[in-house]
Amino acid sequence: MQPALRGAHQDLIVWQKAMRLAAQIHDATRRFPRDERFGLLMQMRRAAVSIPSNLAEGAARRTTREFLAFLHIARGSQAELDTQLRLATEFQYLAPECAADLLLKTEEVGRLLTALIAALRRRESR
Repeated sequence: MQPALRGAHQDLIVWQKAMRLAAQIHDATRRFPRDERFGLLMQMRRAAVSIPSNLAEGAARRTTREFLAFLHIARGSQAELDTQLRLATEFQYLAPECAADLLLKTEEVGRLLTALIAALRRRESR
């Protein structure tokens, strides 16, 4: 069994970017209507927090296979957040420029997750 990752999850660029994204989502959703407090607002915050949280938990696991499972969960949360951002934009809860910036950052985190998954799969298959 290979260790899942050498070094701390805090060293992963994708984790760092996901942490910043979660903070930005939290800040952006402060301006949502009060009646969304338990709806889209909380779903977006949970999805955003789930991304770096699953990266951290996966990196702490013993094997690459376990880490990959958590990376897939993080990737799913990233896709959820992308959809929720698009809904928030459609509902006009976010200014278009804010939504565009958050979508770009969400997509970047998704690309980094996909690249890390691919790299770990290659390593696992050796």
